[in-house]
Amino acid sequence: MTQLIKARENITTPEMKKAAIKEGVSPEFVRKGIAEGNIVITKNKKHDIEPLAIGAGLRTKVNANIGTSQDKVDIDLEIEKLKAAVDAGADAVMDLSTGGDIDKIRKAIIKESPVSIGTVPVYQAALEAVNKGKSFVELEADELFEIIEKHAEDGVDFITVHCGVTRESVERIKKEGRIMGIVSRGGALTAEWMNYNKKENPLFENYDRLLKIAKEYDMVLSLGDGLRPGCIADATDRGQIEELITLGELTQIALDAGVQVMIEGPGHMPLNQIEANILLQKRLCHNAPFYVLGPLVTDIAPGYDHITSAIGGAIAAKAGADFLCYVTPSEHLRLPTLEDVREGIIAARIAAHAGDIAKGVKNAMEMDISMSKARKALNWDEQIRLSIDPQKARVLRESSPPSDKDVCTMCGSLCAIKVGGK
Repeated sequence: MTQLIKARENITTPEMKKAAIKEGVSPEFVRKGIAEGNIVITKNKKHDIEPLAIGAGLRTKVNANIGTSQDKVDIDLEIEKLKAAVDAGADAVMDLSTGGDIDKIRKAIIKESPVSIGTVPVYQAALEAVNKGKSFVELEADELFEIIEKHAEDGVDFITVHCGVTRESVERIKKEGRIMGIVSRGGALTAEWMNYNKKENPLFENYDRLLKIAKEYDMVLSLGDGLRPGCIADATDRGQIEELITLGELTQIALDAGVQVMIEGPGHMPLNQIEANILLQKRLCHNAPFYVLGPLVTDIAPGYDHITSAIGGAIAAKAGADFLCYVTPSEHLRLPTLEDVREGIIAARIAAHAGDIAKGVKNAMEMDISMSKARKALNWDEQIRLSIDPQKARVLRESSPPSDKDVCTMCGSLCAIKVGGK
């Protein structure tokens, strides 16, 4: 039985209990949330990790994307990125590899990972089609499902599947017109496959087959936003909303089948549209956990998109988003480096924490109060220990040592706390 089926049978599993302890809530709170579909536990039956609970009333989680490309294949580097992401506080990691021996890379990452692992199986399907000397559009539906089952068998905890990219939703985009068109790799591949074969999306048409695989392994389906806007001018258009409506319907079907589901949300969106999008997703998708990329609130900051996404992520988390996918400084420019991974995670964690304070997540504010008390006491070691990135805080502190150890070189003897703040 899946965690969802057990929760609905009033069974509190060991995974629910462990998650509750980590979240500082009761096991019954977690069980009830899973039963209602607004909390998921991302833990494949075959993956020996601590369970990760994502959803309403819990701390906003952060994901890191890693993986090879066709231009750069280095398994050791991807393992280093995994470790860097986890060390920086990532709650989950997605392997988005599109180059090299995908099976070998995925298995290595799963073996080394202490956190939940997600994948996008259609990427491997596209690569294997090319390796067989044919185009992705010539791929048979059976081949795609075989790869999905392979990921599940390897222990992948959640998969992105673009089930809502249908012939109708793609047609709506064409009629309305977009600056950027379809920017999701999975969404673009699916749209091209449908156009070439004059058939419906196999993940939509054979959704029951997908549910059967997910249910067997208790693998969470992350219903992907294949028609997400790729620039802020395209946000909240007919294609995006048409897909979201479909995902809401598929969510209900999955929940009825005992399969855990979360929904992926847009990557580029103006500030003033973020809250409305969160509310719309929650209403249409039965309050399923919402997983957003950013959102990035402006398109003009290449090299700084970890900042544009953190701004949007904080607003999204405050409005009810449950899971933030990091964006690194190298977004739109190159494959991320180890330092890019670290900066992306820290930025996303800041956004998640700011959102948690605003929506009153248990114990979120207490962390800031502890920091404030350490600052009041001029306790620099404690301030560094409490930092979201102690490593960087210590480097910056030690790079400019003050003559008076109680203060910093910004204010020196004019430090307000030392002068009159006691």
